Amino acid sequence: MTGQEIVVVITTCDHRDDADRLASDVVRKRLAACAQISGTITSYYWWKDTMEEAEEWQIRMKTTAAGYQRLETFIKEHHPYELPQIIAFHADKVLPEFSQWVAEMVEKH
Repeated sequence: MTGQEIVVVITTCDHRDDADRLASDVVRKRLAACAQISGTITSYYWWKDTMEEAEEWQIRMKTTAAGYQRLETFIKEHHPYELPQIIAFHADKVLPEFSQWVAEMVEKH
């Protein structure tokens, strides 16, 4: 399991309880090895021709490249937003032991 490609996935929620639920669900279902919630953050964005300002909670989740699609699908199905932000980054430098741990946690599904 060494050398697993790790992906960091980011999404946001406008309520802390939604962020807590989503973060704990993806870890419980082993779609991500861990999830961290940061907030509040202030977001500015266009939505339906109106510029919006919102306080949100950001969730960062770690999974494997092989597990990404399952995580994305779950987020889309369980996210409270009509169009959730789902952004993924491939981690190019990861402590090998951490990479192995993430792979072991996600592969136990």
